Amino acid sequence: MNLPQTQTQTEFTLASSPVFDVERIRSDFPILQLKIEDNPLVYLDSAASSQMPQLVIDSLVRYQTMQHANIHRAVHYLSETATNEYEAARGKLKRFINAPEEREVIFTSGTTDAINLVMHGYGRQFIKAGDEIILTTLEHHANIVPWQMLAEETGAKIRVAPVNDAGEILIEDYEKLFNSRTRFVGLIHVSNALGTINPVKQMIAYAHEHGVPVLVDGAQAVPHLAVDVQDLDCDFYVFSGHKLCGPTGIGVLYGKAALLEKMQPFKGGGDMILSVTFEKTIYNTIPHKFEAGTPAIAAAIGLGVAIDYLLAIGMDEIAAHEHELLVYATEQITSMPGVNIIGSAANKAAVISFTIDGVHPHDIGTLLNEEGIAVRTGQHCAQPVMDRFSVSATSRASFAFYNTLGEVDALVAGIRTLQKVFT
Repeated sequence: MNLPQTQTQTEFTLASSPVFDVERIRSDFPILQLKIEDNPLVYLDSAASSQMPQLVIDSLVRYQTMQHANIHRAVHYLSETATNEYEAARGKLKRFINAPEEREVIFTSGTTDAINLVMHGYGRQFIKAGDEIILTTLEHHANIVPWQMLAEETGAKIRVAPVNDAGEILIEDYEKLFNSRTRFVGLIHVSNALGTINPVKQMIAYAHEHGVPVLVDGAQAVPHLAVDVQDLDCDFYVFSGHKLCGPTGIGVLYGKAALLEKMQPFKGGGDMILSVTFEKTIYNTIPHKFEAGTPAIAAAIGLGVAIDYLLAIGMDEIAAHEHELLVYATEQITSMPGVNIIGSAANKAAVISFTIDGVHPHDIGTLLNEEGIAVRTGQHCAQPVMDRFSVSATSRASFAFYNTLGEVDALVAGIRTLQKVFT
């Protein structure tokens, strides 16, 4: 059977550029050629959703035109092709995060879905009245609300690790939260609102000293950092494809096999069973136990191609370029009177949240858009962070490896222009 060699195609495309070349990389992203209000698009909203390279787009078209069929359910050519491509994507993700086994990689619809799977499958089974769950002030709502729902249902209690004025978790205060009732920890790896890179390996190790499992929300980490779940020793790690240059509607839950095997399925239906009678259902083995129904096949395959693409560039190279953008942007924005950066952690990803004296964040976003500059405005699904820094909302510029120093200059010029409008 002649299956498409997507990984080979990706490697071939990038092989001609052994050094990081941002202009060549930008040519891989057709959307970056757009103009907004007759201005070149300056896309600084990758923390919300990154853009897709042509290779990923091509993989989606190829699946729909040459491979489309349901998986795991037939022996005909198209079904076998789709199944092989889907499971090959699982293997790519296993290698991407260095999971020990492919069966520990579960496809979900995204980070939120993955966290809810763990809450229902693990939390409802093992967390009871009087137990405690530790979160941090930096969590995205997706890693707060499910645990609040569980606490309300079971009578468990949520305890929260605070942050300092730089937006860094106070580790001593985090450690003081542990006691004999602590049953679970949820940590964000990189803050979507501030860019803070948390010392999750240290925090996981401390939790494990107390026999407490840890879920890490890696949605903002995997696009920017090389992540090794074995090195972190996390029990669960979750992330989304659309922040990784992949399609929407696809995400990943990594979980240690021993924990996944103890968990109850979150959703029931086809393909997650071995046997069904009206008297009893026997569930499938992991990972299939947690993948009920027809999955987002094309999206999973596309995510696999996105992983090929990122690894061909190199995660270390991506991190270095984005750090250069962060340092340059921070220097430029810090020097501007009346502009305030929220979050000054010593260890940050390429995210800058800022306010401008006398200008509402939504006005900032609207006026920058007239210059073709796309930033995110609002609370960024992180209202506790906004409350901690006594701001109603911020504007957020989030950079990716396809951004340039010239685009930072465009952002700075746009801020200066809108300041003149409001003076």
